[in-house]
Amino acid sequence: MIKKLLPHPALTVTLIIVWMLLANSLTVGGLVLGVIVGVVVPILTSPFWPDRPKLRFGPPTWFYLGLVTWDIITASFQIAMIVLFKRSKDLQSAWLVVPLDLRSPEAITMLAGTISMTPGTVSCDVSSCGRALLVHALDTADPQGEVDRIKSRYEARLKRIFA
Repeated sequence: MIKKLLPHPALTVTLIIVWMLLANSLTVGGLVLGVIVGVVVPILTSPFWPDRPKLRFGPPTWFYLGLVTWDIITASFQIAMIVLFKRSKDLQSAWLVVPLDLRSPEAITMLAGTISMTPGTVSCDVSSCGRALLVHALDTADPQGEVDRIKSRYEARLKRIFA
């Protein structure tokens, strides 16, 4: 019974929180509407999720979110320094091909989103077989080192989260 009502509990909670943030006010009516949306949307979309990924919530997820937040903040300052003090002809931009060990489409999407959220890098394409990610780096002196950093810093942690 509870599985039919809440086929995807994490999505339900996320939708309620996002609804309340978008409403920008905490009212009983807004919360009720958020709960309705949070319950109805997963029920309607559950047939499209036959093989939901198994996620490990807990310390690995929290550490990953903290790491990504830290990386976004530090990369923002690095990009600001590049914009303010580096000449454009001195930039060493590069296209990186990141070989993927991840197989879950959700995990690959999370990796691509993380890379794109971090200033200075953007994920551009996933190979048709899903085994490589094309990334553009604004300024990198060592392209292979950047690929290794992405794999060790993000992909290895995502492999633990998406068990």
